[in-house]
Amino acid sequence: MSARHVVIVGYGMAGARLADEIRRRDPGAERVRLTVLGAEPHPAYNRVLLSTVVAGGMHPETVRLHDEAWAEHAKVDLRLGCPVIGVDHAHRRMETSAESFSYDALVFATGATPWIPPVEGLELGPEVVAFRTLDDCTRILDAARPGAPVVVLGGGLLGLEAARGLAGRGANVTVVHPRSHVMERQIDEAAGRVLARRLAQLGVSFRFGVTAARHLPGDGLKLDDGSFVPADLVVVATGVRPETGLARAAGLAVDRGILVDDLLCTSVGRIHALGDCAQHRGAPAGLVQPAWEQAAVLADLLTGADPAARYRGTAAVTRLKARDIDLAALGEVHETGEAEVLTVDDPAGGRYGKLVVHENRVTGAILLGLPDAAATVTQLHDRGIPVPEDRLAVLLGRALPAGSPHATSPAELPSSALICRCNAVTKGRLIEAWRGGATDAAALARTTRATTGCGSCRDTVGAVAEWLAAQ
Repeated sequence: MSARHVVIVGYGMAGARLADEIRRRDPGAERVRLTVLGAEPHPAYNRVLLSTVVAGGMHPETVRLHDEAWAEHAKVDLRLGCPVIGVDHAHRRMETSAESFSYDALVFATGATPWIPPVEGLELGPEVVAFRTLDDCTRILDAARPGAPVVVLGGGLLGLEAARGLAGRGANVTVVHPRSHVMERQIDEAAGRVLARRLAQLGVSFRFGVTAARHLPGDGLKLDDGSFVPADLVVVATGVRPETGLARAAGLAVDRGILVDDLLCTSVGRIHALGDCAQHRGAPAGLVQPAWEQAAVLADLLTGADPAARYRGTAAVTRLKARDIDLAALGEVHETGEAEVLTVDDPAGGRYGKLVVHENRVTGAILLGLPDAAATVTQLHDRGIPVPEDRLAVLLGRALPAGSPHATSPAELPSSALICRCNAVTKGRLIEAWRGGATDAAALARTTRATTGCGSCRDTVGAVAEWLAAQ
């Protein structure tokens, strides 16, 4: 029986992850012949870590997911700088500018593109950059001179990460945000006030409740309230839109994204989609964790490793990756209904905590400046463990008593437990890397990239390494 030819359109985080997952299940390419078509000229890289590059915590080359030799070693036909221009699903063929490909299964992993607000004079160029790609990151760094005025449009997750990184490099940063507080999708108003105050202490200024009305090249931004903000550089972080043009032209059902079911199948047979370009009822938009989980399911299905695999949705945790700030938000924190809600508000200390408990389970949380609590609360949420009676102790991150059923050691964690959210590294992946020769925490980090994102999992990875060494 010949191998199925699977073609992945898109070599970003989702496409690269799917290729890795397929080869983990079929290392000899006996079941799947794999072609990956990437529009960018670079090897795949971790977009989540670009803000760390801007902040100076990582070099651009260290965020790459694959090296130059990956494709040959993985038996993958990789084409870079090769955008797809058309798909003929009736004949299972697709076209690039250079050649055509036939396929047995096709996967859209085309990601998303930045949304540029309709502001007079605001056009991408030397003075306006959308913070999305590795090239964007390089351009931002080139313009980030100490004392240079920079405006960041958007006070969401990405905008704040960019603002903190630029302020850390000495730029004079102002965030312009149309809402009353930052990160309004993930956190409440009280947490937003504490976060903005902490960022202000780190050199970031804010303009709330206003939008850009006109960009004056070489000068700055005029806002809709008539005021003016000087800017040598405008960084646009106002959100993204799923890249669906190719899929729509091919006749696939598209809403905000390409519609997929639990098999990650589109409306057309033998065509799948995952990541930012896909729309599944249980997948939160704009986060990488759903793409990682979707890649594992789709690899099981395409290789036949687990024909019963299904993607049911993702309970994602949002983390702000900004130096000197620790923020985690998960679940429902706005409409809490009849749930039990406990809050700790400490603006002077830069701390805010909110714990939402329903039927003795964590259903939502905001943890700002409470890193010890974040790991415990996230574990309680992910595993559905009953919350200890002393809710305040949990929210403040106090050590749980010895022998408590909630004090979980690495041995008690399931293999599927997610240790590093930035790079989607599970306990099982750490064990696999250890057996492959990565026999200390530093080696585990190099092999799996765990700890190389926000760094909040460093202690847990160390504990897993100690536990494995003791075995």
